[in-house]
Amino acid sequence: MRQNWLISRRTMLRGLGTTVALPWLDVMEPLIASAAPTAAGKKFPVRMVFAYVPNGMHMADWTPEKEGPLGDLPATLEPLKSHKKDLLVLTGLSQKKANANGDGPGDHARAMATFLTGCQAKKTNGSDIRIGVSVDQVAAQKVGQNTKFASLELGCDPGQQAGNCDSGYSCAYSSNISWKSEATPLAKEINPRLIFERLFSEGSDAEVNEQRAKRERKRKSVLDFVLDDASRLKTKLGSADVRKMDEYLTSVRELERRVSRAVAEGGGGDKPKLPEIDKPTGIPSDYGEHIRLIGDLMVLSLQADLTRVATFVFANESSGRSYPLLGVKEGHHDLSHHGKDPQKQEKIKKINLFHTTQLAYVVDKMAAVKEGGGTLLDHSMLLYGSGIGDGDRHNHNNLPILLVGKGGGSIVTGRHVKHPENTPLANLFLSMLDRVGAPADSLGDSTGRLKNLES
Repeated sequence: MRQNWLISRRTMLRGLGTTVALPWLDVMEPLIASAAPTAAGKKFPVRMVFAYVPNGMHMADWTPEKEGPLGDLPATLEPLKSHKKDLLVLTGLSQKKANANGDGPGDHARAMATFLTGCQAKKTNGSDIRIGVSVDQVAAQKVGQNTKFASLELGCDPGQQAGNCDSGYSCAYSSNISWKSEATPLAKEINPRLIFERLFSEGSDAEVNEQRAKRERKRKSVLDFVLDDASRLKTKLGSADVRKMDEYLTSVRELERRVSRAVAEGGGGDKPKLPEIDKPTGIPSDYGEHIRLIGDLMVLSLQADLTRVATFVFANESSGRSYPLLGVKEGHHDLSHHGKDPQKQEKIKKINLFHTTQLAYVVDKMAAVKEGGGTLLDHSMLLYGSGIGDGDRHNHNNLPILLVGKGGGSIVTGRHVKHPENTPLANLFLSMLDRVGAPADSLGDSTGRLKNLES
């Protein structure tokens, strides 16, 4: 049955201290921002996600053999083969401001700090840190008023805002990727339970804690508090919207159960090598599950239009995490300095493959969310990469950069595109900002827009 009335995109299910945003429904008013119409004639927002992995890549297993349409994917990208038509592998892009440029050692700190800013980090381990505004925050400042959260900063490793972590560079540089101003990094949230509560609660911190305690005492789900509201809304929906809403609420309930299991574990993955930092509860001991759980929460926030901008740091720069489940007992950072040792290179390949396998999980989830005649992935740009090319060389040119998603139909994917050596990565960011409705004249060391995304 076709509905002849519309509800606001901002409609939420509400209960005691609880709000549950809804996915896009057919009865919602058309969006008027930053995207081409779908086959159904409606518009959907273009989302922007930046996912980061540290210590560079084994580039021989990352780079496709030929430019042009993607054929067989290289080994590291193989987990994404079912989404080959959604991939754009970009080679030749660089962050020259991550080079020493007279500042000496500290490539890891500069790699992460420069990755989304395109600016040179001031070499200091004091409080006078300086870098630049990151591309995600440029977008958040312009489109963030349209959503509950201007942006989400997520990750799996805790951050530090002070201390000396890399050759005289503040730990703030190597553990923060998002910068609101040149001196203000945005700390990432790594605890799935806190992220879940943030997405589905309203009120002060004390009220949120009180409602969570009440749910736990009564063994209630967040959805139990909004069932009456959901039932009333369903009576007004067509069958397709009822089905979409039921599927969405089921995914919320399953995600809540997974978060609860993580809390019950009382674990937290590899203990960070940082003094006097408590490990928050709610972090799975399984690193892969931690990435997937954060990824699911991120996808849910995009699906419900709680945010349109997110950063997701799989691990801090210079991460020394080991991967015993892969048979890799050595730390990632030490292995990245492989000196062309074949055994160490094989272990780096395993780590790289593990990360893209988790990425493929997130991409699968985005592709499964239907929006009009397309998907959430169609209406997104997910950039995945590292601020170092080859970890053994510590180079910041020819970075491993992958763009996933069609940006609302404005990006031609399924290709490998080579650029002239030292093309600024920031040029890509300007093109991405255009697509989310947040154009900027320049960013960092940009020299113009990357124009070959369309063809």
